[in-house]
Amino acid sequence: MNRFILPLGGFALLVLVLFLGVKTSPERSTLQSVLIGKPAPEFTLPDLMNPGRQLSSKDWAGNAYVLNVWGTWCPGCRQEHETLLRIAQLGQAPLIGINWKDEDSLAHEWLAQLGNPYAAIVSDHSGRTAIDWGVYGAPETFLVDSQGLVQYRHVGPMTMEVWEKQFVPRITGKPVDPS
Repeated sequence: MNRFILPLGGFALLVLVLFLGVKTSPERSTLQSVLIGKPAPEFTLPDLMNPGRQLSSKDWAGNAYVLNVWGTWCPGCRQEHETLLRIAQLGQAPLIGINWKDEDSLAHEWLAQLGNPYAAIVSDHSGRTAIDWGVYGAPETFLVDSQGLVQYRHVGPMTMEVWEKQFVPRITGKPVDPS
C-alpha cells in the first residue's frame, strides 16, 4: 500500500499544477496562430446574401477587417451574436462572416431572427477555407490589417472586453492593454 502513495501523490500534484496553469492563464481564449504577422489566406466563396455571386478576400484588399467564423449549430456563436451587433454599430472595421459547414437556409433564418452584424457573409460549406485559417471550432475571430496581414486571433465567443482590449487598439494603432 505504501508503495502507491508516492506515485499517487506525484500524479495528484501534477494534475493540480496543470489545472492551476490553465485556470489562471491570462490568454486562455487566445491561441497563437501561425498566421499572426503573415498574409491572410485567400478565398473565393459563395455570397450567402446574394445567391449566385462569389466574394473574395481580395474584395477587402487595402482595408482592415474582422473575420468571424460562425455557424447556426454553434452555441458560442449565439452567445456572441449580440456583441457582434454592437461591434458592427461602432463601425470601427467591417465584420466579415464565414458561415462554416452550415445550411444557407438555417443561416438566413438565424440572421432574420437575431439581426445581421456582417458587412458580408460567405458560405464555407466544405470547411476548407476555415481549415486554411487554422480554425478548429466556432466561433473564432481574426483581425486582418490593411496590408492583408493577420494581426490577432480570438477563440471563443467575442465579448466587448476582448473587443476593446485586443481588437480596437490594433485597429487604431494604439498600444494593446496587457491585462
